[in-house]
Amino acid sequence: MALKIKPLTADLWPALEDLFGTKGACNGCWCMYWRIGSAYRKQPRQANRAAFREIVKSGPPPGLLAFDGDLAVGWCQLTPRDSLAWLDRSRRLKRVDDLPVWSISCFYVRKGRRRQGVTSALIAAAVKAAKRAGAPALEAYPLDADLTPSASFTGYVSTFVRAGFQTVAGGDSARPILRHDLKGIR
Repeated sequence: MALKIKPLTADLWPALEDLFGTKGACNGCWCMYWRIGSAYRKQPRQANRAAFREIVKSGPPPGLLAFDGDLAVGWCQLTPRDSLAWLDRSRRLKRVDDLPVWSISCFYVRKGRRRQGVTSALIAAAVKAAKRAGAPALEAYPLDADLTPSASFTGYVSTFVRAGFQTVAGGDSARPILRHDLKGIR
């Protein structure tokens, strides 16, 4: 599958809506969890949708869409960590240091397109996009499939390790913090 990866801008909103469907991808989250925490569950899905649409409209793009032809097949939230306040509220995901890192905080891949390299393509594009934006490093918060059977909308450790990420905190937990140093990448 030859994917084209594009930043999510307002003109691509219909493609994201089609990808997420009427339920809003992950139980109506609309990629609001790391922004507002479990409060996303207490409001209607349409409120989460509207809040995320405003984020997209106001810019900069909060992530990347993967397209197979004209069909959006994958999503990756990519943004400065400072935009995701709820990360610091999680005991296991508190900041490692003061470096102004960017974060890959979630993925969504269309049913029927999973396990076909969409997540890996999004990670590779995210590394390049964060580097272009001047980020010194890119973080991720994936699950370690060897330590938990849970499904993961944050990706899996093994996928990030293959992409050059290294564990910087929580190496003995099911959800470590992984980081890719971007200073040496061209």
